[in-house]
Amino acid sequence: MEGDFEAGLRSGDVTFGADDATLLRAIDDAGSLNRAADDLGRSYARALARLQSLEGAFGSLVERTRGGSGGGGSQLTPQARDLLARLQRLSAEFAGVAEADETVLDGRVVDRDGELGTVETAVGRLRALVPAEATDVQVWLRADAVTLHEPADAPAAGGTSARNRFEGTVSEVDAGQAIATVTVDVGAESPLSALVTMDSVARLGLEPGRQVVVTAKATATRAVAAPAADSGPGVVERAVDE
Repeated sequence: MEGDFEAGLRSGDVTFGADDATLLRAIDDAGSLNRAADDLGRSYARALARLQSLEGAFGSLVERTRGGSGGGGSQLTPQARDLLARLQRLSAEFAGVAEADETVLDGRVVDRDGELGTVETAVGRLRALVPAEATDVQVWLRADAVTLHEPADAPAAGGTSARNRFEGTVSEVDAGQAIATVTVDVGAESPLSALVTMDSVARLGLEPGRQVVVTAKATATRAVAAPAADSGPGVVERAVDE
């Protein structure tokens, strides 16, 4: 599945989203709300109403000048530019989540300590954030939330904040220019994916057949209640935010 999401910033019952960002950028380019509405194929009345709604929730977004030698016009306020930047950062963060491979493991909660639980899985016991009341769960590990180590240099179990630790064998290295996706056989029905830098690939000598130790923080290991009709354990999926 491909990730799909729509980022938004909310103030009260008003949400600033991609269409609103497009409107503000059009105003910035055109120098007026009227011309921006024309450029976007929107009615002026609806664009004005939406801008007024946004300003009621987020504060002044457009400074308007009337008449004069320059003929007047509109420009974005610093608050509007900050709002655009915040939405862009949020969208980039969501995109990173939506595009990251994740490994899903079936498991059973055998112990709890507040929000954290111990989950028995095919690769051993993992500490994870677990939902309340759930016993049968699916634990997922995002590829950008795990770390690979040489066995001789790997931290001892429980010796660091990366409480989850298990061994595996590299089965594939999909190298890019700066980042590689490393597939590791960890004894589950499906392999685990790890996102690492090309520097780490070279430093660790990552190649098919290489033994590695995988670690992950408990707070980066999350579980959800297992669906009633299981689609199969250990499935590698795409993270989706909707």
